[in-house]
Amino acid sequence: MASQKSRSSLNIRNARISDIPAIIALVDKVYPQLDSYSTAMVQGQISNFPEGQVVVEYDGDIVGYAASFIIDEAAALAPHTWNGITGSGYASRHNPKGDWLYGMEVCVDQERRRLRIGQRLYDARRELCERFELKGIVFGGRIPGWKRRKKLYPDPADYLEAVVAQKISDPVIRFQMRLGFEPIGVLPDYLPYDEASGGFASHMVWRNPYAAVHTKSASAPPGAKEDVRVASVQFQQRKVHSFEEFMSNVEYFVDVTADYRCDFVVFPELFTLQLLAFAETRLTPSQSIEKLTEYTPQFVEAMRKLAISYNINIVGGSHPTRTEKGDIQNVAYVFLRDGSVHQQEKIHPTPSERQWWGIQGGNAISTIQTDCGPIGILICYDSEFPELARQLVDAGAKLLFVPFCTDNRQGYMRVRYCSQARAIENQCYVVMSGNVGNLPGVENMDIQYAQSCILTPCDFRFARDGIAAECSENVETVAIADLNLADLDWARQEGTVRNLRDRRFDLYSIKWTAKT
Repeated sequence: MASQKSRSSLNIRNARISDIPAIIALVDKVYPQLDSYSTAMVQGQISNFPEGQVVVEYDGDIVGYAASFIIDEAAALAPHTWNGITGSGYASRHNPKGDWLYGMEVCVDQERRRLRIGQRLYDARRELCERFELKGIVFGGRIPGWKRRKKLYPDPADYLEAVVAQKISDPVIRFQMRLGFEPIGVLPDYLPYDEASGGFASHMVWRNPYAAVHTKSASAPPGAKEDVRVASVQFQQRKVHSFEEFMSNVEYFVDVTADYRCDFVVFPELFTLQLLAFAETRLTPSQSIEKLTEYTPQFVEAMRKLAISYNINIVGGSHPTRTEKGDIQNVAYVFLRDGSVHQQEKIHPTPSERQWWGIQGGNAISTIQTDCGPIGILICYDSEFPELARQLVDAGAKLLFVPFCTDNRQGYMRVRYCSQARAIENQCYVVMSGNVGNLPGVENMDIQYAQSCILTPCDFRFARDGIAAECSENVETVAIADLNLADLDWARQEGTVRNLRDRRFDLYSIKWTAKT
């Protein structure tokens, strides 16, 4: 008789994007008294250092989660706060050239404690530390037993010393010490909202006995080359006579950029307004936008088929879309070559959009997972709000796409200057795509001005002026550039300036009301 292999009921593996809802639910269950993670935070943890995020799966349920990242020794062993060292929970301070593995989270379902899930997660961390030849593991551990003994030990350092001397017992600290960790001090204000620990944490360290004694070269190459080829279409608005003619124009550019083996092709904001050019009667602004929403299903399906047929990821500009609540939003559709369709609504409609078309702003922004890593979309005016870009980059995006629609040079320059600023301050790439030409019969779409471009940080390894490619002004054309994602890692850790790394998390951070 052939032997049958049973399926293992407990599995330890790296976290996936699809695990995020279950991870957040687990954290909420285990720590109901503490602030929860947002989707963007866990996206950032996985995107910034996928090897460091581990889950324990039991009978199909996520019952354990450990989040870790690499950091330099000076930061790891110096006094710090959880918010400051983790980059507000995004693991955005991950440094591939660092010396220590930092444990930012361990979470275990209390109902499954007999499975030794916590021990398994710490063992996984140790294996990771040894594999990366790091000096050791460091983290801030909770001391929830201190609150009960606060009168006897007003100073948490004395409490910690008493636990180490085995004068008193603290199950959390003793568990960590049994696993080989030693406390080297107390971290004040580590988690201010951890009332049981009084905001304090034990500064715990495990030293890797197999760590190689060597110094990492500051000039070491950033790693394997990770090229992404992107194309920005500067699309001309012109009169067309049918939806099919419009899609024929779009397909031409998809075909051309696919021939150049591009990974992404980007179209402008509201480029579908061309569909109003064959309206039988001249429409008012409100009638125009209402009419355009009728094309949404047809447009989405046609673009999805193009992405699959030409094996290219399409950032489909933006298209007015009616929501389930009846509002109209300006929505960017992203059509991936695997056939999936994603949406990102414009968060900040311009005064003109609100006045003429009644466009309503969205309330959520998040990265979109692609075969080239997570990306972010900022529709035109949204690029002028730095908090949005920072949210996307903290969540792992290295590519930001800015479909825009501006009618004159001053409007264009606002978007251009802000997009360049986003590339510099976030050390990422920004791809702009705008409309040119005119639609005389369409209200509020009379003239267009654009100079589409592909922007980079301003540092060595990038274009001298921070422009990887640029279109000529106000002509229909395409800009194409190869972007090396590994160069961004170099810039963030070893560049002339290190905007992401040098943020003062001890002074400021972005607090999002909506969890995205």
